[in-house]
Amino acid sequence: MHGRKTIRVAGLMSGTSVDGVDVAIVDIRDAKVRLVAFDVFPYKPALRAEILSLCHPDSAKVDRICHLNHVLGEVFAEAVATLCRKSGVALGSIDLIGSHGQTIWHQPEGGRYGGRTIRSTLQIGEPSVIAQRTGITTVADFRPRDMAAGGQGAPLVPYADYVLFRDVKVSRAVQNIGGIANVTFLPRACRRDDILAFDTGPGNMVIDGVCRLVTGGKRRYDRGGAMAARGRIDETLLREMLKHPFLRRKPPKSTGREEFGQAYSEWFGRESQRRTLGPEDMVATVTAFTACTIAEAYRKFLPAMPDEMILGGGGAHNRTLVRMLRRELEAVKIRTTDEFGIDVDAREAVAFAILAWATIQGTASNVPSATGAAEPVVLGKIVPGRR
Repeated sequence: MHGRKTIRVAGLMSGTSVDGVDVAIVDIRDAKVRLVAFDVFPYKPALRAEILSLCHPDSAKVDRICHLNHVLGEVFAEAVATLCRKSGVALGSIDLIGSHGQTIWHQPEGGRYGGRTIRSTLQIGEPSVIAQRTGITTVADFRPRDMAAGGQGAPLVPYADYVLFRDVKVSRAVQNIGGIANVTFLPRACRRDDILAFDTGPGNMVIDGVCRLVTGGKRRYDRGGAMAARGRIDETLLREMLKHPFLRRKPPKSTGREEFGQAYSEWFGRESQRRTLGPEDMVATVTAFTACTIAEAYRKFLPAMPDEMILGGGGAHNRTLVRMLRRELEAVKIRTTDEFGIDVDAREAVAFAILAWATIQGTASNVPSATGAAEPVVLGKIVPGRR
C-alpha cells in the first residue's frame, strides 16, 4: 500500500445524533483528497432506539453493549458494500477502511483511580467484523490513544481539516454542526502547531431533542429550520442558557450527550412550559442557542475572527440556523464544504478516511493543541484484512 501513489479509503462515521452510518469513499494522492462516493444509511428505528439506550448509564446493559458492538460491525460492513454496489465502485478497489464507530460514552474529564485521573471513551462497531466481512484492512478506535497521551480524545477532525482546507492567504474556521458543534481554526499559512480546535457546544442535538419533545416524536429534526423560522426567540431564557458552564470553559474542551442530551432537552421543556412558550418559539430559542454558542466561542476563544467559515454537517441544511450565524458573525464570509468538493454531510466520514490513511503511514494525526494531549501520537487500532 505504501508504494502506491493513490490510496482508496472508505471512511465510516456515526455521530451523536445516532441517525445512521455515513460512508465516504475517497482517493488520496500526495495529501490531495478526492471524494469518489458518499451516502448515508439510516438505522432502522428499533436499532436506533437500542443504541440510544446504551448511551444512558441507567439503561445500558453489558450484554446489550457486547451484542450491539458486533451488530454494528455487521451494519458498517454492509454499508460499505452497499455504497460500492450503488456507486459502481468495486469493493476490491478499496485499500483501507477507517471507522470512527458509535460513541456510547465519553468521559474527557476522567475519573480518579489509584490517585490519578483516568480519561476514557467507548465506541462500538467491532472493526474485526468489518475487516472480516469486507476483506479490507480496517483502522478503528481513534480516540483512546490520544486519551492515553493525556488528551480528551476529541476533537479528532482537525488534522483532516488541516489537510483539506488550510490556505496560504485566508484564515478559516471549519465549523461542523452535527449533534455537537465543533470548530477548527486554521490561521493563514498555518502549520500543524498553529491549529486551534474545540467543541463550541450543542449543534443539532438540542434542536432535535426539542423537536421530538414538541411533536411527540413525530419529527426527529426541524427540516430546513422551518419551525424555528416561524417562532420567536425567548431572549431571557436564551441568556440563561448561555450561562452553561461548558460555554465558559477554555479550550481544549469537548462535550457530548452527557451535557446536552435528553436530560438537557427535558430541562428546557420544563423551563419553556413554565414560561408558556409555544412549540415554534421553543425550537426558535434552541436554534438561536446553537448559533450564539458558536459565535460566542469565536469571540472568546479564537485569536482573531476568521476571514471565512467553512460550514459542514447536518446543521448546514438548517437555513434558519445559517441565517442566525450570518447575523451573529457579519464580518465572516460563510461558505460550505460543498464548494471544496466535499458534501456537507460527508465531512466527518471523509475525515476518518484521512485519519486511517495517516495511521497506516505511521503519521501522528492528533492535534495536541486541540485535544490537550502531551504529544502527537499515531491514532487507531489496525485490523488486517484477508487479502
